[in-house]
Amino acid sequence: MTVARMSDETIAEAARELAVASPQTILRWVVKEFHPRLLMATAFGAEGCCIMHMLAEIKPSVTMINLETGYQFAETLELRERIKARYGIEVVYILPEKTVAEYETEHGGPLYTLRPDQCCFDRKVKPLRDAMAHYDPAAWISAIRKDQTSDRGKADVVQWDAKFQVVKVNPLLNWTKKEVWGFINKNDVPYNPLHDQDYPSIGCWPCTRAIHAGEDDRSGRWAGNVKKECGLHVIEVKDGAGI
Repeated sequence: MTVARMSDETIAEAARELAVASPQTILRWVVKEFHPRLLMATAFGAEGCCIMHMLAEIKPSVTMINLETGYQFAETLELRERIKARYGIEVVYILPEKTVAEYETEHGGPLYTLRPDQCCFDRKVKPLRDAMAHYDPAAWISAIRKDQTSDRGKADVVQWDAKFQVVKVNPLLNWTKKEVWGFINKNDVPYNPLHDQDYPSIGCWPCTRAIHAGEDDRSGRWAGNVKKECGLHVIEVKDGAGI
């Protein structure tokens, strides 16, 4: 199914109107505007768990997916089952074309150590593009916060995502880490136990470590590299050129 995309003017107006709205208000708006052509992608981070809790109360039938790279922590995979038990929500795994064994055989070993950007593209960005083609959403929900990285700092609550050609909605964009954990504690939201072991940001196990005292929350991701994003949230202009 294909429908006309929301105009730039309408997107900009929504971004202005919802700029300081609560996450629940933003989620009710996106559900009203786009459901059932609405997708949420989650890596089961603390922020994503907050959004799933909210959607369980607002619209639990929203399709929720996880990009299962084959390199996720066991604790992350177990959290999926706790989410299902708590909310009745089954997050759908989106798999890359090749298994980890097939992928590493093709490249003569793990690619994450030599070309992490390519590994992220093959096992996260491309699978999300495939999921977009399969589900044909008009909008997707992400759990990014503005204060996490420079790319995320450029985002709006509602924006056009040129990379995936859909409207992107970021309900927690203006929340702080303190607000996230205040919500989790107040509502007893299930979360990854690795967060209690100095893992504030959790991705694939080969490229994630606990942070040390004085480091920022993203220091444990691709440690030793300038890389701070897998590519899903890097902003692109309409012609596809990254900015």
